[in-house]
Amino acid sequence: MNFSLLAQAAAGGSQGMIYQVVMWVGIIGVFYFFMIRPQQKKQKDQKELLGNLKKGDQVVTIGGIHARIYTVEETTVTLELDKGVKLTVDKSAISRTIAG
Repeated sequence: MNFSLLAQAAAGGSQGMIYQVVMWVGIIGVFYFFMIRPQQKKQKDQKELLGNLKKGDQVVTIGGIHARIYTVEETTVTLELDKGVKLTVDKSAISRTIAG
């Protein structure tokens, strides 16, 4: 009788362990799909945006400056703020483009 109680306790322990592993896998899966994956998608979209910049595009910098692209170089962009006012910034400082 003593042996059967120990066998039942051991079986219940492994079943609890399986549920715990499944729970952790579920938590990691939820974390990946709600935190990591959207961030990777956002980084990919930003990289694509910076790669497709061309002269004449209306952009907004991370500092909130609205301007038109005057020239595009490998790592920098020259923006035309107003007639004759030009500003050179890193490509990474471009936040988004404006349609229009």
